[in-house]
Amino acid sequence: MTQREFIDFLGLVSTMKTNLRHNWTDGERRESVADHSWRLALMPLLLESDFPDTDINRVIRMCLIHDLGEAVTGDIPCFKKTDSDEDNEKAALGSLLKNLPDDIRRSFEELYAEMYEMKTKEAKLYKALDNLEAVISHNEADISSWEEHEYSLQLNYGADKVGWNGWLKELKAEIDRDTLKKISAARG
Repeated sequence: MTQREFIDFLGLVSTMKTNLRHNWTDGERRESVADHSWRLALMPLLLESDFPDTDINRVIRMCLIHDLGEAVTGDIPCFKKTDSDEDNEKAALGSLLKNLPDDIRRSFEELYAEMYEMKTKEAKLYKALDNLEAVISHNEADISSWEEHEYSLQLNYGADKVGWNGWLKELKAEIDRDTLKKISAARG
């Protein structure tokens, strides 16, 4: 990769720092796509000893690139995202990846293929953490930022991604306890 290709690609994806997600931080600003991707990439690093038979570096790579298409499309909350939106994001991703040298582009395309197929433990761990990071972030936000349907979504989102691993099931259960406490406190 030349220095110019490097700088230009970083410029193309820099909007991840300013493209906002549905969720609010624990402060008074909306979370960016980059905020989400950064913390998501930290999660598998923290879990390396809990998943000794998993290529954690591969999972971290998945976490870092999983939302690159949103540098172009912006974020659409899971409860609003349509198949057409998914197609648009994949097309945007394809247009971004064309700016990379062939070896890097192929490496990214291989990771995306693995992520979409969801057959490897690395892809399954990435996707479970992706969903759970969103729920954790929502729990950290002021509940006044929640829409009514999110009270149940918080308890359901990601549940279908953790069943393959006992540690993740326990994590989801712990997150759910936090959600229920938050809802209970808000309802008095």
